[in-house]
Amino acid sequence: MIIKDILKSKLIKRYKRFLMDVELDGKIVTAHCPNSGSMKSLIEEGNVVYLTKSDNPNRKLKYTAEIMQLKDGTLACINTQLPNYLVEEGIRKGKIKEISGDIRREVKYGEENSRIDLLINDNIFVEVKNVTLAETNLPSVAQFPDAKTTRGAKHLRELSKEAKKGNKAYNFYVVNRTDCKTFKIAEHIDPDYEKESLTAAKAGVKILVYNTRIEIKDNNVLIEIDKRLDQYK
Repeated sequence: MIIKDILKSKLIKRYKRFLMDVELDGKIVTAHCPNSGSMKSLIEEGNVVYLTKSDNPNRKLKYTAEIMQLKDGTLACINTQLPNYLVEEGIRKGKIKEISGDIRREVKYGEENSRIDLLINDNIFVEVKNVTLAETNLPSVAQFPDAKTTRGAKHLRELSKEAKKGNKAYNFYVVNRTDCKTFKIAEHIDPDYEKESLTAAKAGVKILVYNTRIEIKDNNVLIEIDKRLDQYK
């Protein structure tokens, strides 16, 4: 995936979850921040934020925050709408060896009014999560979630039910920052999510963890699924 014509800005503050004030070309503008998580370990004044600009006259906020660059150079994709596209692209290109077939997106399913991110061949259920948390005590370990997530727990319950029916079910974690080598569940942030993860594993839900390659060149961002990561032990 290529994000074209990005604009370089500096973070001033993030607030109300979906709003971000940045300095762009010497002016302060408000950008849409498409991320419902805490963005813990990413939010620090002065970090570089790469934006895209919309020409849609009906949009209230013309700028969208896409990528953040930390002071050590680490790049992280903060737009949580992108991982679904990245995984779909990875499947179609054969980069994700565990999954193949015809893909449908956002299909209604389950008993809790859910939509599966990707449904393959009508019997492979894939829920996709964007992972951007890495804490100072485990600096190269990506962790999820970065805040309590009842929605994430619901998705695990739905996947468990599909696995028990004999379908394939995957919880797919996209490690969307460039400095991590392994992955773990952040049980200290959301112990209930960890419990649901263990229950789902017993039911037959598989965990897949892949990182992404993120490169910035000539005002464009290249971002794509790279390789599978191990879980932290």
